Amino acid sequence: QVELVESGGGLVQAGDSLRLSCTASGRTLSNYNMGWFRQAPGKERDFVASLGWNSGRTDYIESVKGRFTISRDNAKNTVYLQMNSLKPEDTAIYYCATLSTRKFYATTYYKKDEYDTWGQGTQVTVSS
Repeated sequence: QVELVESGGGLVQAGDSLRLSCTASGRTLSNYNMGWFRQAPGKERDFVASLGWNSGRTDYIESVKGRFTISRDNAKNTVYLQMNSLKPEDTAIYYCATLSTRKFYATTYYKKDEYDTWGQGTQVTVSS
């Protein structure tokens, strides 16, 4: 059984940093494209960042470029989202997910419906 588990969320002040982790059981994350999404109260789950499985290509929404970094540690079977200079508008539940390498990354990385396995999410709250 495949399971993704996010951790690292919390309550921080504007300008602070957090590092989210996504670990997996039953799946080797280095064999997958990976994505981070977030969902604020009353809103849709939106794309935040993604990482191609073998190209190292990364993609971000405009509002987090230069502040967030997605990376992976294959030895730990973990994907990270380093979040710096956090803003109140970053407040949301953050989810990691896997995207099959059978899909064409360049046209699917930002589409949540293309991802097949999701974690339970971790809450990030940024106070002003």
